[in-house]
Order: sequence, then C-alpha cells, then structure tokens
Amino acid sequence: MRRVYLIPALFASLFSMVPGGSAQEAAKIIDQYVKAAGGSKALAKIQTFGVDGTIREADEEHSGTYTFRVKQPNRLYSEFREKGKTHIEAYNGKSAWHESDSGEIGTLLGPQAVGLEAAAQYYNSRFLALSKRKINAVSKGAASILGRPTFEIALTYPSGIASEVYFDQATHLIVAEKSNFAGIPQEIDYDDYREVNGVRVAYKLEIHRGGDVYQVDVTRVAINEPIGERVFDFPIKSQVKLPDLKKLFEEIDANQKEIDKIKENYAGTQVEEEYEYDKNGKVSKKEVNEYTFFYLNGDEITTLVSKNGQPLSVEEQKKENEKTQKRIESEQKKEKKKEEKEEKAKEEGKESKDSDDPGIEVFLRVSQFVNPRRERFRGQDVLVFDFEPNPEYKPKNLVEHVVKELAGVVWIDEKAKDVVRLEAYFVGDVHIGGGMLANLQKGTSFTFEQAYINNEVWLPTYVEGHVGVRVLLVKGFRVSVVTRYSDYKRFNIETLNTMGKPKEAADTPTKP
Repeated sequence: MRRVYLIPALFASLFSMVPGGSAQEAAKIIDQYVKAAGGSKALAKIQTFGVDGTIREADEEHSGTYTFRVKQPNRLYSEFREKGKTHIEAYNGKSAWHESDSGEIGTLLGPQAVGLEAAAQYYNSRFLALSKRKINAVSKGAASILGRPTFEIALTYPSGIASEVYFDQATHLIVAEKSNFAGIPQEIDYDDYREVNGVRVAYKLEIHRGGDVYQVDVTRVAINEPIGERVFDFPIKSQVKLPDLKKLFEEIDANQKEIDKIKENYAGTQVEEEYEYDKNGKVSKKEVNEYTFFYLNGDEITTLVSKNGQPLSVEEQKKENEKTQKRIESEQKKEKKKEEKEEKAKEEGKESKDSDDPGIEVFLRVSQFVNPRRERFRGQDVLVFDFEPNPEYKPKNLVEHVVKELAGVVWIDEKAKDVVRLEAYFVGDVHIGGGMLANLQKGTSFTFEQAYINNEVWLPTYVEGHVGVRVLLVKGFRVSVVTRYSDYKRFNIETLNTMGKPKEAADTPTKP
C-alpha cells in the first residue's frame, strides 16, 4: 500500500499533438461563438446547466426521455431512457461510472474514464478560459455539415482525448460535435436555438451514438438551478457501507511484508514509454526502454536490455549488469540497517517506523472517502470507493500538503489485503519549497493497476503517469510515462541463472 499511493515521478499533465491548423484562427472562431451564444459574462455566470427532453430512435414511434446535467467545475450526468432500457454515464469529479442497458452499474476504466472526464471539462468550459483547463483548440478550416458551411475546431484535452466542433459560418453557433468521449463514437447535431436567461440554447438535437440515432426534443432548460452532488454520484442501490477504513488500511500495511515476500518469487519484463512535450503540446522526445526485473525487499530491481527497440551491445549490457549488481548490494545494506534498527528498537521497548514511509494514516487524516461500492475487477470481488481532500483538515507537513491535493478512486481486494487499482490526480498545484524549487501542476495524474497472478498475489501490470512541472519559477515541462509489465515467471534454477542476461552477456547479476 505504501508504495502504491505516491508515485510522484510518474505524474503528468499533457497536451496531445494536433497536426497543422491555426490556434489564432481558432481563437477568432471561438470568440465569435461566445458573442453569438450570449457573451462571455452570461456564459461565465453558468454554474449549473440542465436539459430535459423527449427522445425516440429515428425509426421508432415510442418516445423515451433524455436528461443532461453539468455542474462546475467538472461534473456531468447523461441519461437515456427508451424502450424500457436505461443507459447512464456520469463523472462525479473523482471517478466515471455508467449504468448499462442491462442494469449493471460499474466504474469506467481507462480511455472511457479519461474520455468522460474530458467531456465534463468540455461541457463546463463553454469555450471560456480553455487554457486554464489545459484544453488546446486549433482551427481545421472550413467544412460542410448537414449541408451548412461551418468552421471546424479540433480540441485536445490534458489526457490526450480529442474531439471536433463545427460552428455555423453565418450564425457562429454550434452545428455539430463529434467525439469518442466514452469509448463510443458519437455525433450530436444542434438546431432550433432559443434564448434562455440570455444564453442561446439548442432545442432540437439529433444524437448518433454507435449504431443508434436518437431525435431529442428539448422540453426544459434549467440554468443555475441547484443540482446536488448526489446527482453525479453512484446510485444508492449500488453502494455499500464502508468497513472500518483505519482497520482495513492497517491490515493492508501489515500484510505488505508478506506480499513483498511472495513477490520475490517472481521475475518479469517491463516496457517503459516516455514522452516529452514542447510548449505547443507536440511530442519533442520519445524513448522506449525494455527491462527485465525481479523484486527485492518489495522494490523492483531492473536491468535495461534494449533502447528504442534495439538490444544493447555486449559492452553496454555488461555496464547495465554492473549497475544492477550495485543496486542489489545497496538494497541488501539498506535492509540490514533497517533490521538492526528494528531489533534495537525492540530491545529498548520502542516501536520502529520507517521514516521514508509516510503511512496510510496520512490519507485517513487528510482525505475523505465517498461512494463505496462492491464490484468485480479482473474476475475478483473488490471494494471500490472515491477519495477527495478533506476541506476541514489543515496539512502540517509536505507529505500532508501533497496528499491533501489528491483525489481519485481506489479498488481494494479485501481478502488479499492489497490495492488492485488506483487512479489519482491533483485537484490543485503543489508547491515545493514554496514554489521556488518546483510547482507540480493541477491535473497531474497517475493510474496504477495490478493482476491476480497464479491465484496467489496481485502484481503490477500497468502504470501510467502524466506530469506537469515548473522548476525554479522558470522552466516548465510536461512528461507522460507508460509502463507495461508482462511475462511474469516464478523463479527457478533456470531463471535465476539467466535473469536479465542477453545471449552474449556474461556475469549477469541474479537475485540473491
């Protein structure tokens, strides 16, 4: 648990590359839209926005209902009800979830979760202050949509999700949007704009979703009417009572030593992709490194075997093996000192605590936990809940300041007493050295995921991080890192003798 929650080296904030186009032209088109839609003052006052409508498939006579809600800064709820079926997608500011046509309720993962978060950012932005939300806009020129001349704008979000918006060249209002926010291709066509509280709103929608087409007649638009957080949270019927989290986290921490011992029976391969981005969001550097690894004292001992698809030379591999051997010796010395410290503390009747381990109790102090539910993950029964900063707690040190800015969702196998998946992001900037040394930017995020191997232990399979940092008040950079783990094998005589060794290399370090 202690090694799962804080992975600062992998945090990132990212603008994806959009080839070609003009940012200045996009700004002009967006400015025309803002004026036509009611003006920046009217749009900026919108804190909540809701739409109710009747909906039916294009080839059906039976009407259903359509509900859409957004709330600042990043809440979203979308509901289709037709032919006795319900489909819901929502983002509550920490996690994305859906209710499928079959009635199954679950947390969305990966691209679907990232896409729904991007949708929440888009619909709450109303094309105001896009740069603050780290949404990049580029003009793609003229395009004909529904027989109408339009200007196309391509949008990219910090997570790399992209969408297109088409503006009428005459009215400057939105004619259509194309996206893949929740993993399903979707196009929404807008028509019949009317004024509501000084804002122009479309009263006819045609939604192309996957292979379905829905006609929506808007019956009610609500601007700045109160919308409770409950709307965006998981349905009560799917929630459970949280167990004693202090006790659960203590058990997870205590079980970590046993897990670490089991992990030392495994070796595998990891491939790390690292991307650096320039100030325009374009990839300025890419590296792909492959390693072999095993575990020692709960930490990964890696040996580089190839760079950018090319195996290391014999001499390069020898140097890498020597580095690995030094790392092994360092880990052994560190573990020995730790054991001596613990033994001394035991003799003196004191409790020894690893000073490098902030402990899960930090999260219990500075965070609050909501939306508990039980789900199936990778075939296992798990407890899932969201966490967010506790607004009433005042952080007392750097670790607490960092954790205080984290929000996200965590999946826990209560039986195995281990974290199986974690998604977290910073809700605000984190200033290191008062901001003089570094500033870890809002939106910096990471994802950590494990798989249950050999029905024995959860082992890492995927880590993704997006880091946005400004150093010494001057240099800012953005990095994205994705690490994939594979080829897990239990140690035996053969793997011990060949661990990390290419065919030509010799004297390869092995697990002690």
